[in-house]
Parts: sequence; C-alpha cells; structure tokens
Amino acid sequence: MSSTAESAPTTPQVRAGREEFDPRLVVADMDGTLLDGEGRIPEGFWPLLERMHSRGIVFVPASGRQYATLSRLFERAPADTPYVAENGTYLVKDGLELASTTLARAIVVEAITYLRELGRTELELGVVLCGKRSAYVERADEPFVSEVRKYYAALEVVDDLLVPDDEVLKIAVFDFGDAETGAGPRLDRFREASQVVISNHHWVDIMASGANKGAAVQQLQQRLGITREQTVAFGDYLNDLEMLDTATWSFAMANAHPEVLARAAAIAPANTEQGMLTTLTELLDRAEG
Repeated sequence: MSSTAESAPTTPQVRAGREEFDPRLVVADMDGTLLDGEGRIPEGFWPLLERMHSRGIVFVPASGRQYATLSRLFERAPADTPYVAENGTYLVKDGLELASTTLARAIVVEAITYLRELGRTELELGVVLCGKRSAYVERADEPFVSEVRKYYAALEVVDDLLVPDDEVLKIAVFDFGDAETGAGPRLDRFREASQVVISNHHWVDIMASGANKGAAVQQLQQRLGITREQTVAFGDYLNDLEMLDTATWSFAMANAHPEVLARAAAIAPANTEQGMLTTLTELLDRAEG
C-alpha cells in the first residue's frame, strides 16, 4: 500500500483497473477529513449518508473525539451507526459497547504525575482524563476548556484527575505549542508500556498498547463479515495510519501529514474543499455504474 506523496494517484482512479468494486464499509476521520475548516459536517454529506445506507454500506465515524461528542454530531445518522471513538479505544454500535481498551491504573498515575510536573517546568499543557462516562480536567481556564469542549461533550472539571471512579480509555494532552516537537517527544518514556500517538498539531494521546483506530476497525470488520477489499477509509493525521491499512481503498486528504500521504493508496482533495464528499461521490457512482 505504501507510496510516495508525489506518486500516489488522486481520487478513485487508483483502482480503475479493478473489474469489481463492492464497498461495504466507509470509515472516516473527522477533524481535517470529513469536517470542514470550521469543524462542521458539510451539509452535502447527509444525502451521501442516505445513499450509502440504501445500498447497505456501513458508515463509521472514527475519531479521537469522545463517543458522546460523535453521537451528537451524527444525531441525523441511522441509530445503528457504529462509532470508533477515543482513537480506537472505544467501539460502540446501537448505543452499546462492542469493545474497549483501557489504561492500567499504574500507567494513569505515572502519566498524570509526570504531566503535572512537565506542565509546571517546561511546557504549557492541559490534560484530559478520558473515561467511558465522561472526560475530566483539572485545568479550568477558558482557553483550555473551550478547546477541550470541541472534542468532549461530556466533561467535568475536578480538583484531582486521579480521583474520578471511571474506566480510563486514554489520556489526552493538549500542547499549547507544537505537539510533535513539544509534548510528543517527552512522552516517549511511555511508549514501551503504552501507545503514544500525535492526533493533530496540538494533541497527543496515551493509550494502552495495541490500541488504535485500525485495530477497532478490524474488530468491526470481523463482526460484520466485511473484508479489507470492501473497505474505504479517509484520514489526514498520524492517528489514522493503522486505519488506512485496514482498507484497500485508502485516501489521504491533500492537506494531510506527510506520513499519511505516503501511507495511503490515493489522495483526495483537502477537507476545506470537501474532498471526502467529492471522492466518495465518485466511488459510489462507480459502484452503481
């Protein structure tokens, strides 16, 4: 599947030589992929969703966002829509948990303790403890909380992040600077026992080893009896890499991270140009042609 950004074909022509195209699963990242430059679902997506549903194609939002946030964003979607939430640590369908991967208490304590010190001495950080019931923050200033609310609809401000009695899916770290050069490298100490992934320019997530969007999509594929050849995936950032590997039809957005551009089978126009909608329309036209 690997290719260079320069050589990767654009839009569905990448598979034009195939005699048969039978999409059954469409998986899409949110920020930088489906969502527009204002963080909204383009209105043109909803007719495409109806079109997919009528053909028996399952659409799956896959995001670092919380399940509560995703279900609110997709309140117009079919009730049985599956969700890959919290960067693959939480898989939900029909409002019920299908699978989850949680962090061990010892790692949570070690990470929170370290991040508190890092925030005091080196970087300006905000930390979100992401539980199944809610997300939790200690820092309550408006610049940080307003950023957090974009991704976590169920949010509580607490005095101590080590107090909430909830199963912890991940720890999300907001770096007010550049996560790739700031918080990201400093969290390398957790990579041996945990999964550390940079989700966008400002966010880094600590999760249990083996947890990622791709692993969650594979679980869903197995449950639904859907193959990699029947799967289409769209993504733009480093937390989408494994997800793209689950789909023969994998698309990086034109404004994606260089590693994502190199990993995907093809390139779609940027999210600011509604590139996913354009590409998906072409794919559906081909499937119906």
